[in-house]
Amino acid sequence: MKSIWVVDDDHSIRFVLEKALAREGLPVRSFSNARDMLAALDDDSPQVLVSDIRMPGGSGLELLAKVKARLPALPVIIMTAYSDLDSAVSAFQGGAFEYLPKPFDLPRAVELIRRAQEESQREAGEQEAAAQVPEMLGQAPAMQDVFRAIGRLSQSNVTVLITGESGSGKELVARALHKHSPRGEGPFVAINTAAIPKDLLESELFGHERGAFTGAQASRRGRFEQADGGTLFLDEIGDMPFELQTRLLRVLSDGQFYRVGGHSPLRSNVRVIAATHQNLEERVRQGAFREDLFHRLNVIRLRLPPLRERREDIPSLARHFLQRSATELGVEPKRLSDAALAVLTQFDFPGNVRQLENICHWLSVMAPSQVVEPKDLPDELQPGYVAAPSPAPAPPPGVVAVPAAAPAPPVSTSSGEGWLADMAADARARLLAGEPEVWDALTKRFEAQLILTALDITRGRRIEAAQKLGIGRNTITRKIQELGLDV
Repeated sequence: MKSIWVVDDDHSIRFVLEKALAREGLPVRSFSNARDMLAALDDDSPQVLVSDIRMPGGSGLELLAKVKARLPALPVIIMTAYSDLDSAVSAFQGGAFEYLPKPFDLPRAVELIRRAQEESQREAGEQEAAAQVPEMLGQAPAMQDVFRAIGRLSQSNVTVLITGESGSGKELVARALHKHSPRGEGPFVAINTAAIPKDLLESELFGHERGAFTGAQASRRGRFEQADGGTLFLDEIGDMPFELQTRLLRVLSDGQFYRVGGHSPLRSNVRVIAATHQNLEERVRQGAFREDLFHRLNVIRLRLPPLRERREDIPSLARHFLQRSATELGVEPKRLSDAALAVLTQFDFPGNVRQLENICHWLSVMAPSQVVEPKDLPDELQPGYVAAPSPAPAPPPGVVAVPAAAPAPPVSTSSGEGWLADMAADARARLLAGEPEVWDALTKRFEAQLILTALDITRGRRIEAAQKLGIGRNTITRKIQELGLDV
């Protein structure tokens, strides 16, 4: 067990805390100044640091800043006289766990140190758990088959075709195949062939020479060259234009290709992994996909099951995504009640694992309490939810479309839910306008309004505002800085 470190120039304070902590079975190490304590960090580290705020040769606030730079997760308790309370409060902006006013009540001091110790152990456990999280999760038999296939292919360079619905995690499988292959130290280059315009895709794949087309002011390496010695992942291969399929087949056959506008053949040592959500056999029958290319890609096929076929994995995936979202947002992770978990487990998830991940991120921001109940789940999981109709198709060339009046957002009869309707209307307008990064923009507005409202209620007292919001003191300070709030 790591020790509790106490830094105070007052011998009596150090003596009292040493004896009290020893009676609790807690190892303790004392220092009379900040300099000696910082030197000790070269060989050891504490579980909790308790430091006076005013000491000869360096203040506790200076020590706090130096310690946090080296050990960001270490809980630091600042001891202060009543006259120094304002300084102690400002210490929270530097990441202090709590302050301990002098003269202090000994049992309360020990209780506070215990809480800090539990926080330290929890942080360490979360970091260890995060480090142990596998790259892919799944206990369902269908996923175990995928894992076994990845293991069998770990020493192979064979071409693999991954099939599965959108959002089922095909790129994760491709990355795992690359990581555990003999090419694992080489580059992993991914390209979504459906997301790049047809006129640009050839240049993206094979590169181009200077002057090959308008705007080509310099030569550029394509993805095949970038992936030399590693793996090229061709996502949504079923949407590749037919004429480019011929060039891809030639590269897979003899390893040679030409840059756009080039005259010298190039070679690239690349392993190709392709993925699609489409039925390639059907695409071949329709004449939209070359049969010889299909057979060239279909050496080993891995089918990734949709989430509805592996419902037993939903609880562990949800916990993982909630934990990851909480870490990214700097908040406590939300927990799903048994009833909410039952709703999630019964949902079909047409967007698969990606949709579950998005829902968990939404809950981390929008759920009103730490324990998520069924009523807190997003609309698409609520009984009787009807999806909005798809937008009308674009009119033929030469036909002027008369825009229909935008439907009014649903109006809630509950005054407590009116803000949700307003937010839904705002989100709808932004999404229909094609505004980028809608999630980040609305999330920042939501967080800023919450913080400003809490600070207004507490007359600017950040610690009290953080307590009312149910977030940590460090979190509210960081959020104020990130959001650029003038408070």
